[in-house]
Amino acid sequence: MRGAGEITGLHKKKHAILVLRILVPAICVFSMMFAGCGGSDWTEMITGTEYLIVDVWGDSSSDFFTAGHGGTVMHYDGSEWSQMDSPGHLRLTGIWGSSSSDVFAVGEEGTILHYDGSTLTPMDSGTTVFLNAVWGSSSSDVFTVGEGGTILHYDGAEWAAMDSGSRRDMYGVWGASSSDVFALSRSGTMLHYDGDTWTLMSKCWGYSLYEIWGSSSSDIFAVGGLGSEGAIVHYDGSEWSRMDSGKVWYLRGVYGSSSSNVFAVGLDGTILHYDGDTWTRMSSPTKSPLCGVWAASPCDALAVGGGRDGFVLQYAGES
Repeated sequence: MRGAGEITGLHKKKHAILVLRILVPAICVFSMMFAGCGGSDWTEMITGTEYLIVDVWGDSSSDFFTAGHGGTVMHYDGSEWSQMDSPGHLRLTGIWGSSSSDVFAVGEEGTILHYDGSTLTPMDSGTTVFLNAVWGSSSSDVFTVGEGGTILHYDGAEWAAMDSGSRRDMYGVWGASSSDVFALSRSGTMLHYDGDTWTLMSKCWGYSLYEIWGSSSSDIFAVGGLGSEGAIVHYDGSEWSRMDSGKVWYLRGVYGSSSSNVFAVGLDGTILHYDGDTWTRMSSPTKSPLCGVWAASPCDALAVGGGRDGFVLQYAGES
């Protein structure tokens, strides 16, 4: 017969074993979640291009595309960069895809290029204006915006002009769905599409807006500035308001993976990160302008830009 002390000790051992059985798998899962976070610095990737890179879009952390001057479209397959065979040499300023085999790039003189997984081919846009940005909700619901209030829509078969109700040059487009799309102008004008009509949402802020991204219809960020000073505005589903980003240079790009993981980039190599509460300036390895940014997670982000030569910066997150 066991004594009271012996029984108590046995219970403690069983309790300790039970705790270990619960904690060890949990610790392993936690470690695996953050195994991809290899460092806290932005580092330059070798792309081999001599042209300014303006925008970036990714299907995954090992499959992304960039667009830039000289008609340059580049692809990264997880191990190396390659320059795609482009049918033109005009400047490209926006890129987006519904998948890695359905990618659209837009730019100068109404240029729209489409990649089907094997070939990059020109599309008939029906316009010669400069197209600045592209976004879609699916392969048959794509929007591009440009000069003079131009907004075009692709239904999977052809591009058609939409009535934006504005003559302002449009620079950014993003949507939460096919019936909840936002477009902005460099003059600060904000337009909204409800699936039927584009309407004026907000007038000039006193500074220009250049790019827009959101995690939902009630959590949208737009960036720009006035002169050399940057600005960030946020939409909470009912109204737009200015965010405190500190004194930063003019901002050109914004993108995130969630409401608590948003990156913004701009002049003088500026890189900002938003954690859901505060914008923080990150250490940047360059003073050259950054034009675009893309992020899959807090451990996986890219920023693009350049001076005379284009480059891509990669961020692996904080360990």
